[in-house]
Amino acid sequence: MDYKVKDIGLAKEGEKLVRWAEQHMPVLMDIRKDFEREKPLKGIKIAACLHVTKETAVLIKTLQAGGAEVTLTGSNPLSTNDSVAAYLAKNGVGVYAWRGNHDEYYWCIEQALKIEPHITMDDGGDLITTLHTKQQNLIENVIGGTEETTTGVKRQRAMEKEGILRYPVVAVNDAMTKYLFDNRYGTGQSTIDGILRATSLLLAGKNFVIVGYGWCGKGLARRAAGMGAKVIVCEVDEIKALEAAMDGFQVMPIREAAKVGDIFVTVTGNKHVIDAPALQQMKDGAILANSGHFDNEINVGWLEENAVAKEEIRSNVMEYKLKDGRKIYLLAEGRLVNLAAAEGHPPDVMDMSFSNQALVVKWLVENKGKLENRVYRVPDEIDREVARRKLKTMDIEIDELTEEQIKYLRSWKEGT
Repeated sequence: MDYKVKDIGLAKEGEKLVRWAEQHMPVLMDIRKDFEREKPLKGIKIAACLHVTKETAVLIKTLQAGGAEVTLTGSNPLSTNDSVAAYLAKNGVGVYAWRGNHDEYYWCIEQALKIEPHITMDDGGDLITTLHTKQQNLIENVIGGTEETTTGVKRQRAMEKEGILRYPVVAVNDAMTKYLFDNRYGTGQSTIDGILRATSLLLAGKNFVIVGYGWCGKGLARRAAGMGAKVIVCEVDEIKALEAAMDGFQVMPIREAAKVGDIFVTVTGNKHVIDAPALQQMKDGAILANSGHFDNEINVGWLEENAVAKEEIRSNVMEYKLKDGRKIYLLAEGRLVNLAAAEGHPPDVMDMSFSNQALVVKWLVENKGKLENRVYRVPDEIDREVARRKLKTMDIEIDELTEEQIKYLRSWKEGT
């Protein structure tokens, strides 16, 4: 199959990384055994727009084991591991991805779509949006799609609401075995990892401002606090703000947090949540990072327009010197810091997220022609199957309800 990667010679290095990930993704590897035996995806073509990481490679190989033909493009210009891309390209995957493909990002998506997919897999929604705008002629072949992250699910629900979504999409992001673990523990740990790799700074004692207290923000707050940071949360949602306060964190508007913050991280899925008024208030040396899907959560354009000088002072650290002499540091171009400056989520947690992906693809194929053009939740039986398998790999047993307890839960007559 055709491909375009940075250097196919990196394949051996990528193979080692994938082997490491496979060792720590036992649920997905167990599903791979089932797929190898049953071939549920025989004859199915899949176009995927995902972060090209070692964990993604384990998913792609599992889909191949099920009989699928797969193309893959990166869902962010800076999140591709070039050695993993080379490894997959050498093993029959049409990969169109390399780190830094800013100018050819959408070209890569269009190349991946040439497979004329039956299934689409998205992380952020750029592939499905491209299909619905530039490649509408290919939609007739599509059985359904999956979406990995909050940002993409929001986009596809907006498409559904407008009546323009032309095939069913399953919000893998909304599976409990995804968001309760991937978003919370995965984003929490990997974001800290990216910040530390980029800056090498101590978090203890610093004012650590988190904009957004969804599951990603919750996980990040816990891990930053665990490293000794003084966590401040900024929110627009009354319930989430109240939750952050009762979790023990300071809650204040971004205009106030901007005056005292040392490190700022956005995790909202919204645009310009750190905007000019906040940037104007920040102290000299403030560090900005983003862990939301797109690079528009921080108004980077304002920094570009108002800086008198800028310099990459460390890998993934851009120093902006402003007219008043202050210096503000932006990590990883304002893109996903956990993937651009580190390796993304640990394989242990992606094990569950990508197990959902694999089983949902199988479910979509099995339900061809039976689904409406709307956004679906992951079927509960798949969600719980992933949890059961994960517990088994961790050698954890749980209790079962007795017949008496089942009967009691289904009844209404027995009371005080």
